[in-house]
Amino acid sequence: MKIDELFTEIDNIYDEIVQVRRTLHKFPELSFQEFKTTEFIQKYLGEIGLEFIRYSETGGAALVGDISNKPCIAFRADIDALPISEETNLPFASDNKGIMHACGHDLHTAILLGTAKLLKKYESELSVCVKLIFQPAEEKLPGGAKLLIEKGVLNNPNVEAVFAQHTDPETEVGKVSLAPGTIMASADELYWIVRGKSSHAAQPHLGSDPIRASVFLSNLLYELPNRMRDPIEPLLLSVTSINGGVATNIYPDEARIMGTLRTFSEVTRKKMLQSIKDVSINVGNIFNVDISFSPILGYPPVVNESELTKFVREVGLEVLGSENVLNFTPKMWAEDFAYYSQNVPSVFWFLGVKPKGYIGEFFGLHSSKFQPDENAIKFGIAMFMMIGLRFGLRE
Repeated sequence: MKIDELFTEIDNIYDEIVQVRRTLHKFPELSFQEFKTTEFIQKYLGEIGLEFIRYSETGGAALVGDISNKPCIAFRADIDALPISEETNLPFASDNKGIMHACGHDLHTAILLGTAKLLKKYESELSVCVKLIFQPAEEKLPGGAKLLIEKGVLNNPNVEAVFAQHTDPETEVGKVSLAPGTIMASADELYWIVRGKSSHAAQPHLGSDPIRASVFLSNLLYELPNRMRDPIEPLLLSVTSINGGVATNIYPDEARIMGTLRTFSEVTRKKMLQSIKDVSINVGNIFNVDISFSPILGYPPVVNESELTKFVREVGLEVLGSENVLNFTPKMWAEDFAYYSQNVPSVFWFLGVKPKGYIGEFFGLHSSKFQPDENAIKFGIAMFMMIGLRFGLRE
């Protein structure tokens, strides 16, 4: 298929897919609660002749193409929303109070449904089988990707490569950015309970102060990355909350600390978690308090397979032009797409959604005022479609 022909086909369904996106935007649902969203996806797929195969209560996939004697690839869209009250004043703003598609997952889902419609139309031209994965709960641990993989979404037929894209409010519409290797970090949630002994503030010797211990521990934690990794290796440890006490003249019995650990290396990740635990115990001994450290392990790093990334870049150059395919700078963000990349060669890239020539503040991901340019739908569908059409023809 020629590029002009592809964009003509996309233009023909564009208004329909925009309406799909706006419908999804109007009834956002939180992670693992995407029941109406899943029903909508299943209904739409059924109307274009595709069967929706459920792998969980709110997640599933559909197959396009002949599965016999052909490689199978997968495109993934996340479908969940965030606990954010929308402030866009759009006519199709969220009807679900306190919930909003503030990360572009409604766009992701609409793009994949549009891709499904065109793939079905050109099914006879496919040299691959394409599995379309509609995944719940990207925004909440333990993540929907892990659940679907455990339920067999990458099997029957076996998936050889997985592709996904994410809205990028820092990049203009019509552009994509990607890079090989590790592009996003692991993300672990860190929790401490510091238990001391309450006393009058004028008599600290009669108690064990959990506030002072918490402050000391927090300061010490910030020094760990400088001693635990190669200076050029990305690593982030942040204390984001310290809570304790209710009065000016009382040392409390307890204080609580929260934070996050983000790394690009599984080796460094394990080393840091053990060091944090050891430091916490030692600080507790110094201040005569009990410090319990309870991390919740989050998503692993997202790793783009090099040769597959080269292929996606080539597709981007063909579809968008050389000036519109950018190099992505790795971020300390996290994504449960990492689980796909741990199992099969995968590529995750970023799709520009900032209006062309926009001047002024453009609100970013997880903002209550996030308004991606819907024209990005065209380019998202084009990328998926051309990957589907070109993958089996690679040398």
